[in-house]
Amino acid sequence: MTEASLEVTARNCANLEDEAQDLKSKLHQLPSQLQEAQDQHIEAVRCAEKTQDHIQKLEIENAKLQTTVKKQVDKIEQLQKNLFSTRLVIKLLQSKYHYKEEAEIICNKVQVKLSKECFHPSNTCITDLRTSHWEEAIQETKGGAANRKLAEECYFLWKSTRLQHMTLAEEVKAMLTELRKEVRLLLLTNGERQTQREKIEACACQSYFDAIVVGGEQKEEKPAPSIFYYSCDLLGVQPGDCVMVGDTLETDIQGGLNAGLKATVWINKNGVVPLKSSPTPHYIVSSVLELPALLHSIDCKVSVST
Repeated sequence: MTEASLEVTARNCANLEDEAQDLKSKLHQLPSQLQEAQDQHIEAVRCAEKTQDHIQKLEIENAKLQTTVKKQVDKIEQLQKNLFSTRLVIKLLQSKYHYKEEAEIICNKVQVKLSKECFHPSNTCITDLRTSHWEEAIQETKGGAANRKLAEECYFLWKSTRLQHMTLAEEVKAMLTELRKEVRLLLLTNGERQTQREKIEACACQSYFDAIVVGGEQKEEKPAPSIFYYSCDLLGVQPGDCVMVGDTLETDIQGGLNAGLKATVWINKNGVVPLKSSPTPHYIVSSVLELPALLHSIDCKVSVST
């Protein structure tokens, strides 16, 4: 081997040693780099989890807010109805009985009493209770002896005015008429017997249903399964053949699920996002008018599955 060859070989060996040393150095750095990468990954996962938790909290808050908004909208609608009825009572008290500012004070007191109302069917009837609201409000405002006759006049004017505004839309009537040609329909509502029966009569909906069940007339109301079983018996059908349609998750949908009905349909007209803890309906529609197409779809699915 020549001297030049030896020099080249020595240089190559030196280069190889440098490369080996460099590789050793890099190998020594790998554990720390790997640890750093793992730490970064863990931190990224933590950030992602925090973000997800934050998103879930926002979703819950949003659902609560929408529920609150829906309740407020319902409350405003109720107040608007009460306001119209109240104005007529104020006019009565001012024109017939010559009350002045006391008329409005009396009506305001009644509204407060209604908002705090606790009704127990076993103790009294709703008419007596609400007439007493007016009687107390009149006596508290005017003083003197109780005036039951005037209280009754105010209450019946207030109630009859509110009932006058309870009607079924023409398109809903038409839909129910067509549906009843194919299926049996039952109206199931919670609430005090007399109040609900008066509403049913006011909107003249009896002829559109094969049966009507009021929770206040039964041992249990929705969402108890018993009232659903009773309704099924009235129609002469099994729970597994029935579909529950309603706008309240906690009573209508939960009750339908509790009773093992064929399907539950939630009417979510305001586009509310429910809480994750809320019962989950089988179907959701934004309008009751979507029912015929949905029921046809449900029947088709059952036919295919059987």
